[in-house]
Parts: sequence; structure tokens; C-alpha cells
Amino acid sequence: MKLDILAIGAHPDDVELSCAGTLLAQIVRGSKVGLLDLTQGELGTRGTGEIRLQEAADAARVLGVSVRENAGFADGFFQNDREHQLQVIKYIRKYQPDIILANAIHDRHPDHARAAQLVEDACFLSGLPKVVTESDGKAQAAWRPKAVYHYIQSLDITPAFAVDITPYFDKKLESIMAYRSQFYNPDSKEESTFISSQEFLEFVRSRAVHFGVPLGVKFAEGFTMKRHIGVRDLNDIF
Repeated sequence: MKLDILAIGAHPDDVELSCAGTLLAQIVRGSKVGLLDLTQGELGTRGTGEIRLQEAADAARVLGVSVRENAGFADGFFQNDREHQLQVIKYIRKYQPDIILANAIHDRHPDHARAAQLVEDACFLSGLPKVVTESDGKAQAAWRPKAVYHYIQSLDITPAFAVDITPYFDKKLESIMAYRSQFYNPDSKEESTFISSQEFLEFVRSRAVHFGVPLGVKFAEGFTMKRHIGVRDLNDIF
């Protein structure tokens, strides 16, 4: 299955929190979008890895993505090493995305920055024919995405660009709330966490407003990148 966009997150819910609106906007425009979670988020205080897998599947249905996979890396302990790079390369070559969305370049959770660099390195190595990988007993062709963009998560990072998600913000929130074990639930008896408070959901909304104001729109999501942005027409900038 050839994808236009592959969004990768260290944990289930990283993508929903940070770039679900952008994915919804691209799907409406005809893009084929897939998701890859590197771990099950099994070290999370609330819920279990198995619960997170089911919640991730529910969120995927809300978003309407073409595919969602889980790499099964160890939450909190995966590394940016040869073993993990090769596993990510297999997914890149399997789906041949033109664009990859990845974790924030630095963030509150150490998995996020480590995943960001792991994905960056895997994208480069995936384009080298002498890096050999197989799928179902067959050699995979080299493939390098055209661009890697990093979504912004907990920390205040200045975006290189932002995407208007105003028409899709409510659906974004619906995908987030598919993670019933993780986010605000006044009936939950589990321990409170950084993301389980009502204030955290207000933060998600406020962050979208913050990124939207400079664009003159209600809600937006921000991204960083390592290369310059190029346009053919100044009218493309708003």
C-alpha cells in the first residue's frame, strides 16, 4: 500500500494530540494516510498496553486513516540504534510515504526526542540501496521520503509553519477522547496524571488557538523541519 503521509508517534495518542487535524485535512483532500506507533505506551500510569492498542484502533476509525500499525518497541527503553532503525526502515519501505510526520525534536517525555531522531535517521538510511531489508521473504526497494516534519507536543517550540485545522478541530478532539483510559474522565478511579486533567484538554485547545492566531484562523497545528520551506508563488503564503 503506497501512502502519501505516514505519521509516526512514540506512543499511541502522540499523533492525535499533535497532528490529527492536519491528517484529517489531508484525508479530505484525497491523501492516503497511515499511522505507526512505535510502542504500546505500556508504561503509562493509567490503563495497559492492551487497552491502548484498542483505543488506538478506535482513534484510527475516527480519523479514517488507511492503516495503523504498532512496531512493538519497549516503551521508555527503545533506542536509536541499528536494530530499531532497521525496523522503522521496513515500515518506510513497505508504505513508501512521500511525507513523514514525526515526534517533536525535544519534549517533556524523553521518548519523543529519541523517536524524532530515530525516524530522521531511518528516513535517510531507507534511501540507501546497500541497507538491505526484507518483508515476507522478499527484498525491499530503497525509499526515502521527500520530507520529514516534526509536530509540536508539550514544550513551547516555535513552528516553521502551521496548518489551519479549524474545520477539523472537533474531530481531532474526538480522536483524542478515544483514549478513554488516558484523558479527563471524572468517573475514573485511577491515579491522576499530567494528561488526565481537564486543564490538559484546555491546553490542547489553547495551543491550537495559539498557532492559529498568526494565521488569522481559529485553530492550527505547528510543525518544525530541518530544511527551508520553498514556494513557487508568494500567494501560497497566508
